[in-house]
Amino acid sequence: MNNNIKKSFKTSIGGQALIEGVMMKGPSKIAIAVRKPDNDIELKVEKVNDLSKKYKILDFPIIRGAYKLIDSMVVGINSLMYAASFWEDEEQEETSKDKEGILNKIFKDKSESVEMAIIILFSFAIAALLFMILPSIVAGFLTKYTDSSLILNLVEGLLRLSVFGIYLYYVSKVDDIRRVFEYHGSEHKSIHCYEAGDELTVENVRKYPMVHPRCGTSFLFMVMIISILVLSFFGWPSPIMRMLSRIVALPFIAGIAYEVNRIIGKSDLKICKIMTIPGLKIQEYVTVREPDDSMIEVALESLKAVLPEDGESDLWA
Repeated sequence: MNNNIKKSFKTSIGGQALIEGVMMKGPSKIAIAVRKPDNDIELKVEKVNDLSKKYKILDFPIIRGAYKLIDSMVVGINSLMYAASFWEDEEQEETSKDKEGILNKIFKDKSESVEMAIIILFSFAIAALLFMILPSIVAGFLTKYTDSSLILNLVEGLLRLSVFGIYLYYVSKVDDIRRVFEYHGSEHKSIHCYEAGDELTVENVRKYPMVHPRCGTSFLFMVMIISILVLSFFGWPSPIMRMLSRIVALPFIAGIAYEVNRIIGKSDLKICKIMTIPGLKIQEYVTVREPDDSMIEVALESLKAVLPEDGESDLWA
């Protein structure tokens, strides 16, 4: 494992900010570093379970984007639950144990998998309601004034972006979420330092930008933009068909957004740099904050644990 890379490059290593922690995913390992209430850092390292290595169809263009979206949700929710477990009070722990007991009685040794499936389905349902269904319903009221499917889909897309922005803005005002966004900044700064070939120390990491062009926030923004274009091809059918088309098209939209972000992420062309600006601005003003040194320490613990070993590559491809 080499922390002193001579040449700057773009890494495929990515991460996620957690409650008082950071998760990093490398080519073969996932690491979760959490600052515990006693101020010690707990580090958990697991092997990456990448189904695309076994089922090659999951690595096909477009399909891989939808797969990676689901995979990142599974890994992300698992990581959030693990980090939160260090900060539960006794009452929450008792409640959690009661729920676990009920699930264990019904599903026995599969209770954790069932709980994860429920959380993921619930997350998809909320996302579909806020960012797909609600904007479509509101835009539908404009049929009194125009029958142009292009205009209606454009308005729906703009409403979707507005809901997305308002949601992020108000979430960022919550104190606990603000700290998560600060850990988000520590994740980005650490990866910037690693990509620059600089030694991975708190002092070095501190000087790097808190925003990153290959952030998940930028991906979500791209999903919103791509959805305007893709959904325009569906016209403006009945409300029920409109809802179904939005939900069914979501994996396809995510797949296209992933491919676009992939190209943008590895290119130094001016047009690609321009396309990253909206995502960077959303990070700067909403989803990322400057971390303190203790947060950078946590991010570095996580990052160092997933750096490629001999024979591995983490080049962004």
